[in-house]
Amino acid sequence: MSLIDVHFHGTNKIDVRDINSPEQVLLIAQEYCSMRVDKFLLTLYPAEINTMRKTLLNIKKAMEYQRQEAKLIGVYLEGPFLNPEKAGALERYYFLKPDVEVLNRLIDGFEDIVKVITVAPELPGAIRIIEKCAQMGIIVSMGHSNATYKEAEEGFKAGSRLITHLFNAMRGIHHREPGIAGFGVINQEIYVELIGDGRHLSDKLLKWLFHIKNPERIILISDMVKQNEESKKLQGGSMSLKDVVERLKNLNIDENKLKLAGETNPERLLKINSL
Repeated sequence: MSLIDVHFHGTNKIDVRDINSPEQVLLIAQEYCSMRVDKFLLTLYPAEINTMRKTLLNIKKAMEYQRQEAKLIGVYLEGPFLNPEKAGALERYYFLKPDVEVLNRLIDGFEDIVKVITVAPELPGAIRIIEKCAQMGIIVSMGHSNATYKEAEEGFKAGSRLITHLFNAMRGIHHREPGIAGFGVINQEIYVELIGDGRHLSDKLLKWLFHIKNPERIILISDMVKQNEESKKLQGGSMSLKDVVERLKNLNIDENKLKLAGETNPERLLKINSL
């Protein structure tokens, strides 16, 4: 299986927060390659715009240099247009109100490497951001969001095609208001990210999602981060995508569905056939 991890921040040795040179980006790629993952997007946390741009520049340079490392195929921006009510483990201080001019300032010169951006669709101005990104060929993922079902549906109609780590850092399902999580389950066209480490989603829920959701719209992710042992918050994932897939095999989830979720579906979403 040629695994593609669309949502990955780093390992316990080096994280995207540690980057201050292209060489460090290549070290991340080299280490992730050793974990038997073939391609990945490096995911940025919200930070000051200039800080995010410096990291983007180091990543862009590294992508020009990379050789035998796990192939870094682009960048995933997890924000900054997110809802502070659903910050999760992210620093809400850096969240910004959706603004097309801010978006342009953030990605100017990096349009070729930014592949995905997470946006909370319920925020004022978010629909314009979603439409703008869709026009540019950037995939919008809805997440860190308190959106109702209707607001998530409006984001989908505006061009969003993905939901960031389903059920985590978002409004959950209520029997009278399915919310954004319910939209991800019910709508059979939108892609959803699932963290399969056993901590972010219960195994019973994971097995149910693989049973009811269109198997061509599930994307397994690691959401792997450098773990902060002192943090009391649930952080990102702590295992590689390869280990996630092996873990789900042990839950007796259909291996053909796992192949779709770890390889074929992210390939289709990113339109990368072969890189």
